[in-house]
Amino acid sequence: MGNVLRSIPTQMDYKGQKLAEQIFQGIILVSAIIGFIYGYITEQFGWTVYIVMAGFTLSCLLTLPPWPMYRRNPLKWLPVQESGTEEKKPGDRKPKRHAKS
Repeated sequence: MGNVLRSIPTQMDYKGQKLAEQIFQGIILVSAIIGFIYGYITEQFGWTVYIVMAGFTLSCLLTLPPWPMYRRNPLKWLPVQESGTEEKKPGDRKPKRHAKS
């Protein structure tokens, strides 16, 4: 069971995050407009709430899981450097410059 959960991708790239946010906001906006119009015509505010909640649920299903369409532009990370753990000598540091008052 643990291996199955570890094999599920959990990341989303930056362009995928932007796309997910746009889809989320679009669905919420469209469902709010449709819900308001339908609720106004039927004179039932409850239908407005139901339609907006259905839009919210749909948008969550489309945007919260990291679907492959949100992982098309992965970041290219730099390779690990082995010599990065050395400490600098005190003489190698630049002196701090303070602002004159």
